[in-house]
Amino acid sequence: MKALVFEAPEKPVIVDVGMPDLSSNEVLVRTKAVGICHSDYELLAGRYIIPISYPVTPGHEWSGEIVEVGRNVKGFKKGDRVVGECVVRTPERLHHFGFSMSGADREFFAVNPEWLHKLPDAVDDKKAALIEPFTCGFYAVLRSGGTNASETVVVSGGGTIGLVSAAAAIGMGARVIVVDPLASRREVARRLGADEAIDPTDGSAADRIRELTGGHGADLVIEASGHDASLAAAFDYAREEGRMSMVGINIGRKVPVTIGQIQMKNLTVRGCIGSPGVWPAAIRFLERTGIDLSPIQTHDFALTEAVQAFSFGQDPTKSIKITLLNG
Repeated sequence: MKALVFEAPEKPVIVDVGMPDLSSNEVLVRTKAVGICHSDYELLAGRYIIPISYPVTPGHEWSGEIVEVGRNVKGFKKGDRVVGECVVRTPERLHHFGFSMSGADREFFAVNPEWLHKLPDAVDDKKAALIEPFTCGFYAVLRSGGTNASETVVVSGGGTIGLVSAAAAIGMGARVIVVDPLASRREVARRLGADEAIDPTDGSAADRIRELTGGHGADLVIEASGHDASLAAAFDYAREEGRMSMVGINIGRKVPVTIGQIQMKNLTVRGCIGSPGVWPAAIRFLERTGIDLSPIQTHDFALTEAVQAFSFGQDPTKSIKITLLNG
């Protein structure tokens, strides 16, 4: 079968590998769709938030179909459509699927059923590859107390995590404002249902947010970019006694911010990473709200074209979410 392998930093290749050996406690999954995440580029560059080693197959935003079931497995059968969590536990250690252990950028892979969740019929295979990032956005909102129709949520950063965070807040009923310098991302935010999408490049985003909120600011600010300018500005968007959810990843950089606003505004600031414990709820939420995340998926490539897909995605102005399709 074919697999994408990062043989070393900045060295992605498509290779032929043997079919995985299936233990009695595992299921064999045929990959259907895999999203390329910004974190995959961090892995390709030779860095990540946990220790990594090479060679490794990336791919943690995926959907697939079970094609074989180990004899000891209960609760899953051949033909089940599934998605899987990124942070998983083995008897030896806690792993990040697609980082510290090989992931889904291959035609078939064996996984523990404890990591899996069945897909509802209403979510097709391609859209299902967005469930992993959606759970992160969903968790980012819940971890800061959730939201409702009485609140205004500002999302700073309109990449995938920002947009799925916005979608979660929209589904909960909040008024949502997305701040991003790229017009293409602002347009997708509007298509998802955001009430406003603001260009921050002229420096007036905070003033516009205060104008839209009657001078108060946002009840909840989700910093979803991790970029220096977004991190520096996000505290300006919050109202007094507002909440901040810091979900954008910034690896190893130091950013000047007006940190005193935490005290002056009496803000509640929470760091947020991953999506522990929320997968079943997030899948039910998507099914019941009917939120269509597909505008985020801007470009498709075949799984066997993964090297070209990663090269294309190096320029963030060209795409939001690239999806690799297997068949």
